[in-house]
Amino acid sequence: MSTDLIDRARSSVQERAELPGMSLMEHLEELRSRLFWSVGFLFAGFIVAYIFHNKLVGYIQKPLVDIGLTMTMTHPTDAINFFIKTSLVGGAILASPFILYQLWLFISPGMYANEKKYVWPFMGATVGLFLAGTWFGYKYVLPGAMVVLIKDFGKNFTHMITIDDYTGFFLAVILGLGITFEMPIVIFFLALFGIVDAKFLLKHFRYAVMAIFLVAAVICPTPDPVGMCLFATPMLALYFIGVGVAYFVHPNRRKKDALKGTV
Repeated sequence: MSTDLIDRARSSVQERAELPGMSLMEHLEELRSRLFWSVGFLFAGFIVAYIFHNKLVGYIQKPLVDIGLTMTMTHPTDAINFFIKTSLVGGAILASPFILYQLWLFISPGMYANEKKYVWPFMGATVGLFLAGTWFGYKYVLPGAMVVLIKDFGKNFTHMITIDDYTGFFLAVILGLGITFEMPIVIFFLALFGIVDAKFLLKHFRYAVMAIFLVAAVICPTPDPVGMCLFATPMLALYFIGVGVAYFVHPNRRKKDALKGTV
């Protein structure tokens, strides 16, 4: 499987190397410009998020407050660090459509003209899937984790949940699931560049199932197989969505559609 992927990737790179592109210095200048704009959008998002940081803190603490607990400060700077970290993550989410557009502008010179039409579906799907993953984590994973880990396993212990520990756990779950839900986007680019296709993904489905259940076992807050299956199910669904995406955007498929249109 790995050798086949490497061969496909090498072939795709060689094919795109023939596209008329920019020189190395022009690429570096373009990268500098995109990074500059991305940092600017991130800073603007941070400012907006900080204005509403009290509401953001309330949302973050809610899974903990719902079981009758609050976070504990262990250092005088814990609160301000928490506000800054919360605003930074919130600002990154707010600025993500603009940052993604900068990413698209950077990679678009290495794409064919007919591939550039995917910019808006790419941005909409990327943001939508990330938000869906974070919503799934916030709505189901975090509340379940708080109950299982603290109320059930930790019922015979004194609870002192520090700001750093809870924030790290919260971000790991929320951002981890948000990134995991981007699976169709990864498959989209791999298929767009001709590295994988629907047939390849279906043929190696068993490896994908194994990887998905490994990820589910890591992020699942309960050790039982039912809980693990609950987390693996949406990821399996996303994989099949990715198979459908690969079928429509793979170069061979697009060439066949173009030939049909000329008949």
